[in-house]
Amino acid sequence: MKIKRISAYRVELPLHEVTYKWSGGKSVTVFDSTIVRVDTDTGLSGFGEVCPLGPFYLPAYAEGVRCGLKELGPHILGDDPRELLKLNYKMDRALKGHPYVKSGIDIACWDILGQSANMPVCELLGGRYGETVHLYRAISQESPDEMAAKVAGYRAEGYRRFQLKVGGDPDTDIARIRAVSAQLQSGDRLVADANTGWVQHEAVRIAKAVQNIDVYIEQPCLTYEECLAVRRQTPHPFVLDENIDSFDVLLRAKNDLAMDVVNLKISKLGGLTRIKQARDLCVSMGIAMTLEDSWGGDIATAAIAHLAHSTPTEYLFTTTDFNSYVTVSTADGAPQRKDGRMAASLSPGLGIQPKMDVLGKPVVVVE
Repeated sequence: MKIKRISAYRVELPLHEVTYKWSGGKSVTVFDSTIVRVDTDTGLSGFGEVCPLGPFYLPAYAEGVRCGLKELGPHILGDDPRELLKLNYKMDRALKGHPYVKSGIDIACWDILGQSANMPVCELLGGRYGETVHLYRAISQESPDEMAAKVAGYRAEGYRRFQLKVGGDPDTDIARIRAVSAQLQSGDRLVADANTGWVQHEAVRIAKAVQNIDVYIEQPCLTYEECLAVRRQTPHPFVLDENIDSFDVLLRAKNDLAMDVVNLKISKLGGLTRIKQARDLCVSMGIAMTLEDSWGGDIATAAIAHLAHSTPTEYLFTTTDFNSYVTVSTADGAPQRKDGRMAASLSPGLGIQPKMDVLGKPVVVVE
């Protein structure tokens, strides 16, 4: 089996709640997503998705995915998409860095591998644990009362894990954490995610101000060193996210006892092949994980579901269903939320059938 064509489709994904806001005044109303299609000489095709959270969150941007595919694609034409380690090795030699560009190709090749083997991707990633996986709901940054009011609505949809977007004015963030925590019930979990938005002294002050609240503190500051300093001054469970972009940093964080939970994103690490390696390393080191991606629709959610569902339950802190946030569906067969949980497809590959009428004409074709 050989790769004969790589195509990319641009799809806009508006939000049900109109705007998604997080630290530093950042916001997005419409997500620019790239659907990657890999065609083979046997007639099998696989699909992946890459959707950066705007150009100002991580070192990634939507048009960069499509430009990168034009550069990278010619180097892997003729290769076997099922030889995933070899494929990733070749992509890394052909294009230094830019893991988010490689992610869509890698996911699509896992889809092909699953179809070829007549197995769901989660079984190829290690096996299916349990019937469903827990989801979290991100609470977009608003006033304390508005954010607290949303908890009841999200709980009615089955969510029991809430990721509170903070990283703004310290006094307001303290009020946000207190207001939302007052709405929690037994079994709920609350994460205050600053997305690098606090200065170190602010983060320490906030953590001490809410020290009697059951809350996880996620990525308070921009640098690893600042986060570690905050970690050493708070009793709260601690999550690292944006800083974890390589195996070196992951191992350093474990050695420094810098975190209790790590947030791993598929496109940030370069696809399912690399994140599986990181996931398995975390399991061996006893570190719980949030497994997700930067954003996306049905295809990204399918990939997330297979990754999460193939993770031992005790090490899966939570995951997410991005397709429930957006108004456009790009594929049939994608996981759907039920009672705050979702399940990976039982069908071969990712188990999705892209809606080609929604995808339209490709904006990039390499053959």
